[in-house]
Amino acid sequence: MLDQAMRSAILLLHAQSHSIRAIARTLKVSRDTVKRVLKAGNHEPPELLRNEKAEIYQDEIQELLNVCKGNLVRVHEKLQDRGAELSYQALTGFCRRHRIGFEAPLPAGRYHFDPGEEMQHDTSPHRVMIGGKLILMQCASLVLCYSRMIFIQYYPTFNRFWCKEFLTEALKFFGGACKRCMIDNTHVVVLQGTGAAMIPVTEMANFSEHFGFEFKAHEKGDANRSARVERPFDYIENNFLAGREFKDFDDLNAQARTWCETVNAKHKRSLQASPGELFLRDRSAMKPLPIWIPPVYQLHHRIVDVEGYVNVLNNRYSVPYELIGRRVEVRETRGRIQVFEGHKEVANHAKVLLSREQRVTEPSHRPPRGQGHQKAGPCREEIELLKIEPQLQGYVAACRKRHPGRQLRLLKRLLVMVRDYPRQSLLAAIRTAKEYGMFDLERLETMVLKRIATDYFVMEVAENGSCPATDRPLITHCQPE
Repeated sequence: MLDQAMRSAILLLHAQSHSIRAIARTLKVSRDTVKRVLKAGNHEPPELLRNEKAEIYQDEIQELLNVCKGNLVRVHEKLQDRGAELSYQALTGFCRRHRIGFEAPLPAGRYHFDPGEEMQHDTSPHRVMIGGKLILMQCASLVLCYSRMIFIQYYPTFNRFWCKEFLTEALKFFGGACKRCMIDNTHVVVLQGTGAAMIPVTEMANFSEHFGFEFKAHEKGDANRSARVERPFDYIENNFLAGREFKDFDDLNAQARTWCETVNAKHKRSLQASPGELFLRDRSAMKPLPIWIPPVYQLHHRIVDVEGYVNVLNNRYSVPYELIGRRVEVRETRGRIQVFEGHKEVANHAKVLLSREQRVTEPSHRPPRGQGHQKAGPCREEIELLKIEPQLQGYVAACRKRHPGRQLRLLKRLLVMVRDYPRQSLLAAIRTAKEYGMFDLERLETMVLKRIATDYFVMEVAENGSCPATDRPLITHCQPE
């Protein structure tokens, strides 16, 4: 069939009084074809009306499409079960032409960004060769929308801690921040809602406020809104990672940073400039970095185990053995594990990233070889008791030897007795108890009370039968037995 241009040429040559033979010879078509075009007198080609095999099953196709939840493979199987002689390609072509189960594609738009207006952030999983092993890492990327400047880093996983760490490094690399950071609807940043109704997590909102930008999420299903950061991931995987091997985590990110500097300096035909050249306009409109950038760390609370280690991300790090059983605060940074007791740092280790069940030991955290466990000194109650009454040292030592596991309870009881009872009666009772090897404080207290009753509660009576202290008559007169 002749196209519209050829039909228009035939009509034009005929209007110029050329013969049918001359037109056919010039355009290299048959004379019958020229005659049919001249008879139709229309430059538009006629529509081809063909019977489609799937047309007779149109009602069944629409019914089965709802039953099969839009799966045309299942619709085709159901039609074949009912005896329909129809190929899968014929079915899909019929549905596409008649808009059955297909939505008309919408034209893609373009987004215009002014300098310093927006930056886009996203992540993508890549397999990286590190130390001879293929490891799945998360590639985090930040792109400035106007200049197309890019910054990437790799992380073993991606959570809020690593997100803040990456954005801090990226903003330092660019020397500032755009007004808006576009993200997908990731749980790392999003607390609730999607798109324009997205509310960020308080932790991430405070982070962005410190650097002077705000997080925005694109609408669900509108991935083109983040095309500036989505598009380079394929280039990163097939250019930066192609043929590269890395020693460790630090080597990987150091080479990634160098690669970014090289790519940002290359001239791009679509921009008619390099991203580095356009970045000069971006930089002038971006918000400068704050005068102080707080260190990014993740906080853990641990109790030092019986071997003198704390467990962080399935790896164990040593702390001074004197802290066994104590609660400590652990700060996990990008490459360090810092352990604090109160406000004092007691340990600082290099962080193990790409392996598990590892032990990191600082020799100074272990007791000197051959020294063993040091004997504990006197407790606070014993020091206070002997400070009040040094004469009790022998009885306290004998009590500690007699009851090695219960001396603290006995010392507390004895300290209360020293504070409450008269000193002379107590010391006399303790001398008697020590002489007979008696360490039962219940019996000791009974002995003290008997002495107190004898020495301090004998009441004298005057000749007239009254009390000498008050000069009042006594009703009864008590004498000790």
